[in-house]
Amino acid sequence: MSRINLLPWRAERRKQRQKEFGVMVGVAAAAGVALWFLVNMYYNAQIDGQNERNAFLQQQIAAVDTQITEIDALESQRARLLARKAVIEELQGNRSQMVHLFDQLVRTIPDGVLLTSLKQEGQTLTLEGRSQSNARVSTYMRSLDGSGWMTSPQLSVIEAQDGVPGLPYAFTLSVQLSTPAAKEAAAIEGGDPAAPVDAEPVAAPVVEGAAS
Repeated sequence: MSRINLLPWRAERRKQRQKEFGVMVGVAAAAGVALWFLVNMYYNAQIDGQNERNAFLQQQIAAVDTQITEIDALESQRARLLARKAVIEELQGNRSQMVHLFDQLVRTIPDGVLLTSLKQEGQTLTLEGRSQSNARVSTYMRSLDGSGWMTSPQLSVIEAQDGVPGLPYAFTLSVQLSTPAAKEAAAIEGGDPAAPVDAEPVAAPVVEGAAS
């Protein structure tokens, strides 16, 4: 019986299998590297796209911030212009009011009353003066209340003092500045639309003294 030596064939087969295994490992490694490269490219592209979107959003936010700053500046300028307009309108109204006020101060002061000082704080006018008697001060207060340009007279002080012959009483009173239109509106709201707006002063238009 003949004998066959299979060792060379087995060795050759083993080498063939090792070679095939090496090729498969190489192919797998190449496939892994290619897959990693593709995944890396995909995520890099996603990151780059997100960075571009973020940059675009930042540009838009910067543009909106600029517009907001411009709007704030315009609002501030508008507020300043409205405040200036209100001041001008107030000055225009006060100019007319002051003319009527001084005219009524002259018309309402009765005989036996002398004004020594005037002081205005906002819509409050403080009058100081001298009088022959308490009755003269009461008459003066009624005249002020009926003038149409002054209302709500309040007597603060009245006392006998020396210094001005014939005018022994010093007084201090305050009135609220008003306008006939405002007084008429208040009368209508109070249910008395027929109330007089600019009543004639009860005192004679004679000034015993000059207001300082």
